[in-house]
Amino acid sequence: MSRPPEMTKEETLAWLRRISGDLATATLQRLEDSLPWYAEMPPARRSAVGLVAQAGITSFIQWYDDPTSTPWIAADIFAAAPRELLRSVSLQQTLQLIRVTVEVTEERVAGKGRHLRDAILLYSRDVAFAAADVYARAAEARGLWDARLEALVVDSILTGEADEELPSRIAALGWHGHGEVCVIVGTTPPQFDVDQVRRTARKLAVDVLIGVQGSRLVLVVGRAKPATAEDDDADEFSFAEIARTFEPSFGPGHVVVGPAVAALVDAGQSARAALAGFAVARAWRGAPRPVDADELLPERAIAGDPLAKLTLIERVFRPLNDHSSDLVTTLWSYLDNGRSLEATARELFVHPNTVRYRLKRISEVIGWDATGPREAFILQTALVLGTIGTADPVRRGLRPRRPR
Repeated sequence: MSRPPEMTKEETLAWLRRISGDLATATLQRLEDSLPWYAEMPPARRSAVGLVAQAGITSFIQWYDDPTSTPWIAADIFAAAPRELLRSVSLQQTLQLIRVTVEVTEERVAGKGRHLRDAILLYSRDVAFAAADVYARAAEARGLWDARLEALVVDSILTGEADEELPSRIAALGWHGHGEVCVIVGTTPPQFDVDQVRRTARKLAVDVLIGVQGSRLVLVVGRAKPATAEDDDADEFSFAEIARTFEPSFGPGHVVVGPAVAALVDAGQSARAALAGFAVARAWRGAPRPVDADELLPERAIAGDPLAKLTLIERVFRPLNDHSSDLVTTLWSYLDNGRSLEATARELFVHPNTVRYRLKRISEVIGWDATGPREAFILQTALVLGTIGTADPVRRGLRPRRPR
């Protein structure tokens, strides 16, 4: 029995136009039977996917008639779908859609000639590449938008101009953290690798916002949950450890870590301290890298930072003054006498062991040890600021008069 002669191109085109509606119906039925994600879609999106399948079949007929007439095939196909479909249907699902459509079409055109089958395979290949191009362009546009939004959020944090839209902008960037946050400030390296910073953040299980402001690089780092004293999780890193891990991503110069705050909306407090510390870090020759902003309190205070002045008074002067005026007097004398126990004891008319005891008590009250050169500088700055700011200054080097 002889095989029927193959149809001409004109006959094939007419036949394809007659069955195009049936092809679309069969394709949608196959999608529902074979793809669970399609069956679970809401009706509106299933209808949009149906429009895409119908547009693909119609576009193939046009392409088969003139392969040079539609160079951007995917643009014609996806133009029939609403924009949100591109965000709700992944590239993998789109390729599954193309495969099902090609399978159904191949089944219907079986026996109609090898040239038609080859045309379907060639067209499906072009559609797959074009779909990948559409998704790549969408991802690039999304990345540029995210970068602009991220820069806007970081700038709002640095300037302290947070408004009611900040939480929604943060959520749009995919910020998952609900715990403590700190800001790290340093210099931008000549070749800054943003992807490396994000990979490091994923390894540390933290969220990060990146702001590049010329020669200054700002990282806003957040935990996924608040750190507690009872938390024994070995995977929980301190902000000091996190900063040391991020340190290679910064350029040469100082890296300053702001104090931890409770949430991202309060990150402006950490940012102000980190920026103030970064501005004066060069004044401490032995500053480590990275360095906490609170370790630069005296330099910040001398430069006029009101937060640093208040912090030194509240953490050093007032606790000592409220505890005992003897501690303030002893600390003044000890620092003025070059941290000499004997000279301090002679000036205060006490035994050197009494001076040692009082210095130990000072360390217990405020957490700083006056016997170290760096901490002595911090404490002396705090005493100067506290004495200037108090209405009843303590007289340096003199024993306070006791009431009779």
